[in-house]
Amino acid sequence: MSERRKTIARRLVAAQREAAMLTTFNEVDMSAVIGLRERRRESFRKRHGVDLGFMPFFAKAVVGALRAFPLLNAEVDGDEIVVKEHYDLGIAVSTDEGLVVPVVRDADRKSFAELEAEIEELARRARERRLTLADLSGGTFTITNGGVFGSLLSTPILNPPQVGILGMHRILERPVAVAGRVEIRPMMYVALTYDHRVVDGREAVQFLVRVKELVEDPTALLLEG
Repeated sequence: MSERRKTIARRLVAAQREAAMLTTFNEVDMSAVIGLRERRRESFRKRHGVDLGFMPFFAKAVVGALRAFPLLNAEVDGDEIVVKEHYDLGIAVSTDEGLVVPVVRDADRKSFAELEAEIEELARRARERRLTLADLSGGTFTITNGGVFGSLLSTPILNPPQVGILGMHRILERPVAVAGRVEIRPMMYVALTYDHRVVDGREAVQFLVRVKELVEDPTALLLEG
């Protein structure tokens, strides 16, 4: 194993050994976000120099949900629960040597364009092995996207000492019931793994429902995220 792989292995085993991990699932109708991207993608790229991806929508939704359920933005320190009042989101990036999680600082204060640009830059530096320890430290919550590799559903593992991680997955057109009718919609399963020592099932489920609500209604996302 490389040194990075050894470190990843130690952290994953420690997370499974020390945390009471549970995962809850939901599904998100991506119609509104996809429609918004199709209408605004070209103008967004011309104005900001970056593409409008899906991650900023989920980052903003996570911030909105963390504000509503602050225990998901906490960590365990001995017998203490430390609730963070800032929103530094870890964004999992796959590299040749394994998964790394650089941190986007103060995600609540950044625009969609700033989030997209910073996520792209961190991912590029991760693949070029140019991330620093500071880039990887201090995250309060993590988002991982297995959908870019085709994953339809998975159970993400916590990134200690964080107590929550959101897993995004592949968008797949499926028949769903809408107002009493069957329609084909672009749907994504989402998963929230949480530390049951800190977060109860009710809060975890409500947190994921809030993420779903915000992503499905980009107007609310802009106001609350």
